[in-house]
Amino acid sequence: MRIASFNINGIKARLPRLKEWLEETRPAVACLQEIKTMDEGFPAEEFEAIGYHAIWHGQKAFNGVAILADGVAPKEIRRGLGVDGPKDGEGEQARYLEAEVNGVRICNLYLPNGNPHPGPKFDYKLAWMEKLRARMREVWAEEVPAVVLGDFNVIPEDKDVWSVKAMASDALMQPESRDAYRRLLGDGWTDAIDSLNPRGGVWTYWDYQAGAWQRDHGFRIDHVLLSPELADRMAAAGVDKEYRGREKASDHAPVWVELRD
Repeated sequence: MRIASFNINGIKARLPRLKEWLEETRPAVACLQEIKTMDEGFPAEEFEAIGYHAIWHGQKAFNGVAILADGVAPKEIRRGLGVDGPKDGEGEQARYLEAEVNGVRICNLYLPNGNPHPGPKFDYKLAWMEKLRARMREVWAEEVPAVVLGDFNVIPEDKDVWSVKAMASDALMQPESRDAYRRLLGDGWTDAIDSLNPRGGVWTYWDYQAGAWQRDHGFRIDHVLLSPELADRMAAAGVDKEYRGREKASDHAPVWVELRD
């Protein structure tokens, strides 16, 4: 069973690339972030035509998450974590969607970026991470096979970035962001990509600017965290790097984990 995550950076703009990836790699579950569309604009029929059923949580022009499952309908468990946005009266942003697929709990997230740092957006990022940790503890207590995955907007360690100096002031790798991520792992979750690549050097994101892709100036911010039940079943994990190099690609590459039955 392959479970994957892909920050698509606009589902309408990247739809041909997304369908291409789905048909070529055929994950059992695909979690999407930054779909950047309101609920009524989500192209569910495009995925149904290739055998995928979807649930989604949209937002106009920004954010948005979706879960696609091959041949089965995801059973929605929860949407949102109850964290209001950083602007007064903004309400909650569309960043979290949780479902059950084939007996596995799927927790799909798009964690706030947090820039500029310091400031209200960074405070929001840390508050959101605390709410996420609380939800992960609730899922843990249910003792179900679970995977928490998506764009965490956290570079966990120096080995996860092409240049520590270049990113030193960014919210993605501030001590507070990293500490919050470490606390998630400390609760017993396994970082699938890191566990199989302990020396680092694996990127999931390359900026569109300054020739970052061509120079391989990337970093790892898309993560797959496994409960003990699933960590014991992990057969492989990786990054579909080549899709970042295709025409009109997202600035992220898909990440995935392969689980034994």
